[in-house]
Amino acid sequence: MAFGETPLPQTVAAAAAIRRLTGILLALEQADPAVDGLIEQMEAVSDRLTAALPADPRPRIGDEQSADRRVYLDHSTDIGAYNPAFPEFAFTGSRPDRATGTVTFPLNFEGPPGLVHGGFLGVFFDAVMQQHNCREGLAGKTRSLNVRYRRPTPLLRELDFDIVRTEHERGLLSTGRLLQDGEVLVIAEMDAVAMNPDSLITRTYGRRRPAPAAHGGVGTGVAAAR
Repeated sequence: MAFGETPLPQTVAAAAAIRRLTGILLALEQADPAVDGLIEQMEAVSDRLTAALPADPRPRIGDEQSADRRVYLDHSTDIGAYNPAFPEFAFTGSRPDRATGTVTFPLNFEGPPGLVHGGFLGVFFDAVMQQHNCREGLAGKTRSLNVRYRRPTPLLRELDFDIVRTEHERGLLSTGRLLQDGEVLVIAEMDAVAMNPDSLITRTYGRRRPAPAAHGGVGTGVAAAR
């Protein structure tokens, strides 16, 4: 079940490159001429691509299907793969009542020295527990998310996570843990609305229009409605 369009392969590749480059820049101790050249190139590319964007930055969903609006990418699965502002994680097991997986936080998510910023841990749990919901056929908006920090969470270490999920009268309750070598670092509890994905607006997401024939310029990338 798709909750928006899949990201372009270029977007996925760019996200990985941007995430890696950001970590390098954060660790750089002296100015380097290569960075000055990179900034100039990035500004030029940004200007060129901005001209290819729809005029309206709001997403094209529901009853708002104007081609002047932008395409909305699927946020139910692997957001970090195409958006470097989100952490990447991998499931190693999943069933309706529980899930397991791994995550490694790069330097980009640093708060205290060598440790993950607590706000990013909240983002991680919201993303991973909602992806678990979508994987198992129930999805919905987050009602509440409570995060308890038990131990500092290190950067650049593969960590384990697990999720236990129960259904209740009003929705879904997920309890997630982040662990290092079996020691619990963080515990999060999320209460979410339970909805059948078929009842969501998945059928009214704007579709990406096929790329126009090449004429030496940049395609518009504006998507047509379903």
